[in-house]
Formats: sequence, C-alpha cells, structure tokens
Amino acid sequence: ALNGDFAFALWDGRRRRMVLTRDRMGVRPLFYTRQGERLYFASEVKALLQAPGVAAEIDPVALDQIFTLWAPIAPRTPFRNIYEIEPASLMIVQEGSVSTRPYWSLEYPDRDAPPRHGDERAAAEELRALLTEATRIRMRADVPVGAYLSGGLDSSITSALAAGMAPGGFRTFSVTFDSAEHDESPFQLEMARALGTHHSAVACGEGDIAAVFPDVIRFTERPILRTAPAPLYKLSSLVREAGFKVVLTGEGADEVFAGYDIFKEARVRRFCGRQPGSRIRPHLFRKLYPYLPGLRQQSAEYLFSFFGASGATLDDPLFSHRPRFDGTAATKLFYSGDLRATLSGYDAAEELAARLPEAFARWHPLHQAQYLEARFLLPGYILSSQGDRMAMAHGIEGRFPFLDHHLVEFAAGLPPEMKLKGLVEKHILREATKDLLPAAIGRRTKQPYRAPDSQSFVGPGTRDYVQSALGDAAVSAGGLFNPKAVAKLHEKCSRQPASGFRDNAAFVGILSTQLWLTTFTGTGICNAKAA
Repeated sequence: ALNGDFAFALWDGRRRRMVLTRDRMGVRPLFYTRQGERLYFASEVKALLQAPGVAAEIDPVALDQIFTLWAPIAPRTPFRNIYEIEPASLMIVQEGSVSTRPYWSLEYPDRDAPPRHGDERAAAEELRALLTEATRIRMRADVPVGAYLSGGLDSSITSALAAGMAPGGFRTFSVTFDSAEHDESPFQLEMARALGTHHSAVACGEGDIAAVFPDVIRFTERPILRTAPAPLYKLSSLVREAGFKVVLTGEGADEVFAGYDIFKEARVRRFCGRQPGSRIRPHLFRKLYPYLPGLRQQSAEYLFSFFGASGATLDDPLFSHRPRFDGTAATKLFYSGDLRATLSGYDAAEELAARLPEAFARWHPLHQAQYLEARFLLPGYILSSQGDRMAMAHGIEGRFPFLDHHLVEFAAGLPPEMKLKGLVEKHILREATKDLLPAAIGRRTKQPYRAPDSQSFVGPGTRDYVQSALGDAAVSAGGLFNPKAVAKLHEKCSRQPASGFRDNAAFVGILSTQLWLTTFTGTGICNAKAA
C-alpha cells in the first residue's frame, strides 16, 4: 500500500479506465469538473478555470459551510460544478461513467471495547518507533531537507528526529512576530540551540500580513477566516530563498494526539453539563486558555455562556465543536438579503452531522471530536489553507510525519486518557519523546499558532485594496454581504482593534471573500444561486 502524501491520475490501458486518487489524510489537493463528456482534473482550481466551458461561479452552499464550519463539506468547493476528490478515496472513470469509493477510513474503537494498548510504557515505545520511521521515510530526497520549527512541541519533535538523521548538519526555519502575544521566537531559538541546527527566521508584522494577503487568497482559492496562512506564505518564501525545496512540519499531531484546546474545552463542558452544581466549573474554564488573560476576569455566568456549557446538548454529535461553529456563524449577520433568501432553510452543521459514519455514536466523546478535526477540518481547512497551498506557492514540498497512516491508525486505537490526561494534551506523545527536548519545550502548554487578524488591515498605512474591497460599491457588486453592515464592522475595527473571535472572523472572512471574488470572477459580481 502507498504510504505518503499524493494526488494523481492513472490511466489503466488494459481496462480502459482512469483512476484518480488522493492520500489518506488529504495533504495533496485534487480537483475536477465535468463538462459534457469531458472530465478535467488538476491540483489547482485555477488550472480548471482555463478549460473550455468552465466558469468561476459561486456555490453559495459551500460559502455558507465556510462561514459556519470553516470549510466546505467535500466534495464541494466554493466554485459551482468544481469538486475535490475526497481524501482516502478513488474516482474511477470508465466508458462515460464516474464512480467514487473510499479505500481507507479513520476508525476508533467502541467506547466500551477493551483497550488495544493498555500498557502506557509499551504504547510510548511503539509510538516512538512509528514516528521515527515516519520521519525517516520522509527524509528521503535528492535535495536537502529542512524543517519548520515553531517552538512548540510538535515541530520540535520532528526537527529533533530529523536532525538526528542528518549528520552533516540540519536547517530549521521559523516565523517571528512583532507582538509578544503571537511571538514564540525564544522557544524557537532554545530548540535550535539544543539541536545545533542552522536556524533562519522571517519576521512578520501586521503590515507584512496585509501586503501578502491578496496573494494568499490567490493560492488558497477560497475565503478564509483567519490570517494564519499569511506568515506561512512568507516562511515558504524564506525556505525557497535558502535553496531548499523540502521541509518537514509538525502538522497533524494536534489532531492525532488530541492537542487542541477544543478537546479540553469539550471535556470541561461535558463535566459542567453533568455536574451543574459543581463550584469548580468557573475555575476549570479559566484554566483552559492561559494565553487569553481576559477570560480570568470574567464572571461565572459569562464563562458558562461563552463556552456553551449547558448540558442540554450532551447528545449532540457536534457537541465538541458547536460553540466554534455557532461563533463563526455570527458572520451570517452580514449576509445580503439575496444570499439569505438563497440559503433559506439550509443548515450546514446539520448536513455535516448527517455525513458522520454510523459507528460515530459508539465512540468515546474525545474520539468523536478527534474525528471531526482529522477528517473534516484538517483536510478542509488546515492543510488546504496553511499546509500544501502556502508551501507550494513557492515550490516547497511540505512533508508531515505525524500524518503517516500507520501512526494515525495506532493513535486512533489508544485509550483517550493516554492522549488527553485530565487537561494535559498529547500526554503519550510527551512521554514518548521527552528525551528529545529541553524540559521547557517538553512541558509547554499548547499555544495555538495564531497571527494578527483584523488589526493587520486597519490604522495608519492601510492598504488601498482593503478600502476598495470593503467599500459600498464592491460589496454591492459582490452581492454576498450587506454594504451597510460591512461598513459598520469596518469602522468598528478601525476605531479599536477587534479583540473577540466573532468580529475578527467576520472581518477577515468578508475581506477574503471580496478578494476571492475579484481574483476569480474578474468583476467581483456574484452569480450565487442555490446549488
């Protein structure tokens, strides 16, 4: 079986059929469209738009999915009649017929099943062996291989393993930020010194994000809700300038080993729903986000409301992600009347829930949350906007040891408490790799990769394109948003930097959509009909 990251089409001359496929986790993209009896496919939508008869028309349902779920539900893309081959699936084209089927699936054990890996020490040793092998095979190349080093646990582990396999010296690369809130350079330098790597960094300020953002949208080929891809776009440029074409990254560890805050948040919310009288509930919420000090000053009532701590939704299959989806969906307040009418009665979260596998209900709640991240948000958002797209924008091949399918399958079978021990994320990964890292890195609490959002586009020196894209004329021509509501949001964020997720997501989402319209439709005029 193939092991790695791939997307390809294969002509079977004997059977006279074409087979198109993607890797299991959705690292490499592959899109297609049918025009009459012709099928076109490519790794970028831009290529398909050059084919005869293929138009850049908007799929409003996919757009609504982005503004609710952060990503379209595959095989949809934001372009009507242009689809993606889903991860871990085959498309077979033969004698005019097209069929698709999965060749692999991510599965977790039933919550009541005996544990597959009951001994933690043995599990840690097996994990280490699998991760070492996953790194080793991704070091194969006929060109030098480097690594991204963010200063966090995951990239530090991949850098340490890779550096140990490169006796002639190893290169690491990172992004630094002007703001202390986002910058992790002290940890990057500590890890680079510990490994003895030749380390290079690219500085990224708010002005830099605004400068490259239109290019970012050109490569993501879809609206996005955060600016996080922009620094990675600059980072891949640095790697290219250094003469490297291949880098390892730590992407995927959070999905595979339960590293995201959302997993801890869901655990606390479940506890609060089941123990409504517990006095420790506010304390638990305040512990969740140490990098957001404002939460510590909030009242218990605010915290319960903010995190959606009601126990009424404990049986919701999307329980873990519901607060995030509800917060993102606030962007719909800015929809135009026409778009609201087009989407009347449609519920993106309901469609996602209907797509979940039958076994989903039998899994442990942590595994349910991991599945949503690994099978939906990882390929649909993280890898598509921050992974392959930003690396290949400068001809860099990103490789992802944590997404090796042998490692993914092993981790899926681990007991939940080995991954999320209390509120300590990635416990088993820390145990398996603690000899590789300085203590300060190994003990670090997860700090998510973030970049300045709306504040990158307001204030002195604001880019002309921002004023143009969010102006009444462009918003009216686009047809997706209410010009008056957008103007109010723009004025609000210009007057005072947005501190909340909802305003930041709405601002970046609307701006990126306007840029996307202009980039891919030419005029920015939306032809959004129900699809």
